[in-house]
Amino acid sequence: MYYISRNYKSLFNAAGKAKTDCEFSLEALGFKNLGFKQSSIPSSAIGTIKNFFGISMALLRLPFKSTICTQYPNNKFRKLILFFAKLKRCKIITIVHDVRCLKGRVKDIEAELSKIVCSDVIIVHNDAMKAWFLEQHTTIPIVVLGIFDYVSKEKPLQNKDINKNDAYSIAYAGGFAEGKNSYIFDFDILEHSKYNLKLYGMGFDPNKRKVSEEASVIFYQGAFPSDQIAYKIEADFGLVWDGISTKSCSGDLGAYLKYNNPHKTSLYLLCGLPVIVWDQAAIASFIVENNLGISISNLKDLNTVLENLTEEAYKTMKNNVLNVQEKVMKGQFVETAVKKALETVNNVSLT
Repeated sequence: MYYISRNYKSLFNAAGKAKTDCEFSLEALGFKNLGFKQSSIPSSAIGTIKNFFGISMALLRLPFKSTICTQYPNNKFRKLILFFAKLKRCKIITIVHDVRCLKGRVKDIEAELSKIVCSDVIIVHNDAMKAWFLEQHTTIPIVVLGIFDYVSKEKPLQNKDINKNDAYSIAYAGGFAEGKNSYIFDFDILEHSKYNLKLYGMGFDPNKRKVSEEASVIFYQGAFPSDQIAYKIEADFGLVWDGISTKSCSGDLGAYLKYNNPHKTSLYLLCGLPVIVWDQAAIASFIVENNLGISISNLKDLNTVLENLTEEAYKTMKNNVLNVQEKVMKGQFVETAVKKALETVNNVSLT
């Protein structure tokens, strides 16, 4: 069983973190890296050259009739990897991180699907994403992940307190951009007596505040690399909400929440935080069914929801989060999904 590591250029990038975490889980299952050692060279040009030679070497070393686990997207080299894997009659497992046509990044659905479903089995985020693939007449086996991991050697301990507060601190982690989270500044003009916001990420512009800084409930905490951020976030909840409006998750990125598992959800769980999520997001069912937080349709209702939240209900959520925290930090969700994928391609049980 094999995989090919590569260069992940940004330590601040959640997408890179998700893929390196998958490599951690593959290693735990006995997969061997055929490429160069995982790296984080920031230069795109140097990184691309390193990836080309590392992947080329790996494909030459790939044994015939073996099993290879790939991660999508990997657009520059995916065709090359699939060509050699099929030439060598290998079984191909693909972990799907992003579906760009669902994200509004590409228009040609068939072209993107062709890069994904030419596998023997795919691992997708959740049941909603699986349903979408089935609607596109996907015939290969599909394994549902449930939630991404956020691998960490040490457990973050800064959010151990489970006492009810007069005003909850809500963390939001992610890069700041106009179409992604411009709604953030509307919190200052909503009813907010029961909460304040702590923001973590690159690109925050304080000039976009709608009230003075002194009157604001928005507190910018800075940007940190993906392997350090979990030890910096101090809050009572984590917020999963994308788009331009507090009324619902709108725009391409907001709509994408109906299909994807945002990596920040896993980050919050690793931090020991219950999650506040849009009730139409695909990840909402996982949060609600496991009592790991709150789902809400409109952020204007958040103050009332928190006002009515009992101390006992918050403690129950917090304890449930601590149980999931252990699995997320050890890479167990991806590990379980890859085991199911292996059982599918090999027609054997690994339990």
